[in-house]
Amino acid sequence: DGTTDITRTVHWGVPTPLQKEAYTRVLMGNIDLSRLVFPPNTAGRTVEAFARRALWDVGLNYGHGTGHGIGNFLSVHEWPVGFQSNNVPLATGMFTSIEPGYYRDGEFGIRIEDVALVVEAQTKKPFLTFEVVSLVPYDRNLIDLSLLSPEQIRYLNTYYETIRARVGPELRRQGLEEEYGWLQRSTEP
Repeated sequence: DGTTDITRTVHWGVPTPLQKEAYTRVLMGNIDLSRLVFPPNTAGRTVEAFARRALWDVGLNYGHGTGHGIGNFLSVHEWPVGFQSNNVPLATGMFTSIEPGYYRDGEFGIRIEDVALVVEAQTKKPFLTFEVVSLVPYDRNLIDLSLLSPEQIRYLNTYYETIRARVGPELRRQGLEEEYGWLQRSTEP
């Protein structure tokens, strides 16, 4: 129960090299922001560029916000949390979306959106980070592993382990064996 917001782009055919690179770079931005460690009282606008960097590296960008607050039994776009200039500093217990994307007019669009909880980081001094609470695999057909750093691959594998551990038993409990098989294939290291 509660309010959520998640987006996954999938490709039902054979992606072009540009589609695959753009998707991977959007995923890189999602991962980089999701695993970021930052000081308390940091405004979202201060860290938002981490979600855009992989796209900026090759001259790409997106024209929408990187995320917004999410209320529990409230609006799915819940102000004042987010990554725009008028948002409040991020604090423990806040939920926000992390949703970089890329759009090529008249051709295709990509968005990868997760819900993340702001939590205390495991650091000597009190810093913050995000805990992604969305548990849906990314489209493996669109990921170019050669673009990902070892840290990004480790993050992705840990994320997939979490999905398997939390979602897999529930699918089995409900007797959804076909779905369980899909989940296992979609979350292979």
